[in-house]
Amino acid sequence: MKNLAHLRQQLDAQYDRYNRPEFIKNDPIQIPHRFTRRQDVEISALFAALLAWGQRPTIINKCNELLRRMDDAPYQFVTQHKDEDLKKLLGFCHRTFCDTDLLYFVHFLRDWYQQHESLETAFLLGTTQRERLMNFHNRFFSLPDAPARTRKHVATPARKSACKRVNMYLRWLVRRDDRGVDFGLWTRLSPADLIMPIDLHVERQARPLGLLTRKLVDWEAAEELTAHLRELDPLDPVKYDFALFGAGVDK
Repeated sequence: MKNLAHLRQQLDAQYDRYNRPEFIKNDPIQIPHRFTRRQDVEISALFAALLAWGQRPTIINKCNELLRRMDDAPYQFVTQHKDEDLKKLLGFCHRTFCDTDLLYFVHFLRDWYQQHESLETAFLLGTTQRERLMNFHNRFFSLPDAPARTRKHVATPARKSACKRVNMYLRWLVRRDDRGVDFGLWTRLSPADLIMPIDLHVERQARPLGLLTRKLVDWEAAEELTAHLRELDPLDPVKYDFALFGAGVDK
């Protein structure tokens, strides 16, 4: 790995370049930025993050389509819908995420919000981030009618997944700064505990810098990358998602 001081200076400059409101308009994080109500942000961000594979314009368009089917009021739709209203969701599909999966997501969220004020508490069980993500996955599919096919749409370290989309979701909701991109809505999780989201852009930037050596992009790779980034900023390691992803997309 490069000299730490030099690497920190390099990545901090890229972080400053990309962590600004201009980043929002071309990224799926624009979806939850449409809302101000806490629960609307949580729900729309969950869909935007978990549907985030493929071209970013396509992801954004599909998320907007989904919100239109929910009358652009996701919390109200999830908690107050009638059976007849669910017909609006039929036919929705993005890649392998289709209406069967969507209906279960809505079912789980309705059940959750009937008992909890926020989705944050679903991520608090465990002493490590690995345990928290595994327990969230288990909670999410704890309802009796959870379709087996839907499980692949919520990653878990138990399957050795890098959990890129879940980790990105947590970055959006947990990280706190004054830049206006991440929300910082959730205060019971620490930014210091977050795990770095890894996609192709991040991987291609991290390897030449010596931040990632593991060949497989799995949970161990995500932990390795995060451990190196904690050497640069122990309190907020995943802020460098802006630096690595932003530079990767530009290239």
